[in-house]
Amino acid sequence: MARDLACIYCGTDFSLSSTSRGTKPSWEHIVNDAKIITPGNIARCCMSCNASKGAKDLGLWMTSNYCERKGITEKTVAPVVRESLSATGK
Repeated sequence: MARDLACIYCGTDFSLSSTSRGTKPSWEHIVNDAKIITPGNIARCCMSCNASKGAKDLGLWMTSNYCERKGITEKTVAPVVRESLSATGK
């Protein structure tokens, strides 16, 4: 929780009061494998990003209309996401 003070994808700040369900923090498996329970794979993201990503592959989701609309790119995501993208070669 200390590492992820904002959404790892869109950067929504979790320290601000949230009136929208979509901006509240949720737990996320960056790589969708429930067996990978490591600090490098479990992170916090906003409920909107989590709902959009769902069970999609990270690299594929990063090319989605949602990410394009929100300005989410490999350069804008948190370092933990960039590391995951590098590890999977995406």
